[in-house]
Amino acid sequence: MLAVIVGVGLAAGPAGRARAADLSFRDAVTAAWAVDPVRTELTTNGQSADARADAAKSWFPGGPVVSAQYFDDHFIGTNIGYTTYQGTVSVPLWLPGQGTATQRVAQAESATIQEKLNVEHMAVAVRVLEATGARVIAQRRQTVALSLVQAMQRVAAAVGRAEHQGEAAAADRQASDAELAAARSEAGLAREQVATTGAALETLLGRPGLPDILSYDDRLLARTRLDMPQAVEDNDPRVRAATRDVAAAREGVRLARASFMPNPEIGVGAIHEGSYGSPWDNRVGVQISVPLPSEARNVPMMAEARNRLAAAGSQEVQARRMVRVELAQVRARLDAARTILEGARASATALNRRADEMEHSWQVGETTLIEALRARLAAYNAILALNSAEIGWHAAILRAAIATGMTP
Repeated sequence: MLAVIVGVGLAAGPAGRARAADLSFRDAVTAAWAVDPVRTELTTNGQSADARADAAKSWFPGGPVVSAQYFDDHFIGTNIGYTTYQGTVSVPLWLPGQGTATQRVAQAESATIQEKLNVEHMAVAVRVLEATGARVIAQRRQTVALSLVQAMQRVAAAVGRAEHQGEAAAADRQASDAELAAARSEAGLAREQVATTGAALETLLGRPGLPDILSYDDRLLARTRLDMPQAVEDNDPRVRAATRDVAAAREGVRLARASFMPNPEIGVGAIHEGSYGSPWDNRVGVQISVPLPSEARNVPMMAEARNRLAAAGSQEVQARRMVRVELAQVRARLDAARTILEGARASATALNRRADEMEHSWQVGETTLIEALRARLAAYNAILALNSAEIGWHAAILRAAIATGMTP
């Protein structure tokens, strides 16, 4: 009777497909990148930095200042007739090297943001990979669980008929009913997992679809540069972004040094005044305002710039360490995934053979139904482990490609 569940898991194992992939991994990453909110934020930040760099090319560091004054002795009660109109238009001036330093700071920040865009693109690729792996595992779990439910239904019906004919004990019927209920619960959990992982993947991609991750194998792995860790580290976008941030911080220190005093101002002014019995007097002149340096202003500004440079240097060191550790983890994961896959394949084959033998033994009356069912459930769990191991192996290959800067 248990022949109906022979190979329940193997039919939906690594060779089977719960649902064919309908989207290439590259296209999936492109779709996720198009709707990524961080990309929009970083793009706006980059445009703002470019605009600041263009604004720093102007002749003056700020807009003109217009001032006007009016004096009249009527307000103090003398009423002699003294009246004065005075107006000034002045503009601030760049300090030596300040304009160039301001422009270079903005350009360095723009370059940093471009590298941060590359960092976010890598993160999007990893998220797509993880979400796709979870969805494929869930689909395979559901396929195997539904097959198990169908098999247990047939077993329960067969045992029920045998009990009616007096060929099986009530305990066998109870055992088969319990296993059928457990199989239905497993199918319900698998259905929930498919729904949640599908919703997460569709939200990430901004469209329905299942990316293909199972076609990547040792051929892609051979093209990765895991054997060149220093080159991978230097070209990693996280390291490049940290390096760009250090450069921007250095430019910030130069800007702070160039801003050793408040910006001086130069302008032109005109005075129109007159008094009782005298003609109006008109005068035009030049006004220059030069604020003097102050440690109360300069020391905190230089300290802040140096602190940012120190923080950027620390972040660069940490980024390099993180990339080194990640590359070691990727290599270890590849080795472990290969070993796990081989072990899961051997275990699934052995447990399915054992289940077949236990089934035959039950049919001839040498083994109880409960033992045969337990053997088949162990084979079912081995198939789930094999599916997970196979998907983990392909995901490890793709993760290695992403870590080494390849676009699968």
